[in-house]
Amino acid sequence: MPRYEFRCRECGTSFEVSRPMAESGAPASCPRGHGDTVKLLSAVAVGGTSAAPAPAARGGGGGCCGGGCCG
Repeated sequence: MPRYEFRCRECGTSFEVSRPMAESGAPASCPRGHGDTVKLLSAVAVGGTSAAPAPAARGGGGGCCGGGCCG
């Protein structure tokens, strides 16, 4: 189930709420009882490396047209 991050405008507390995607836009109450909250935009990290993939070698193994370059 997705987790959404919110921040309370009254006290500044940040908190997460787990809910279905269909309810992603629903308001959330602050754990301290305040109702004036805003949903934060979260950056999602996906496993892997930050390096760009190596370019494909020309003329053999993979690519378009059975391994050759279509250029």
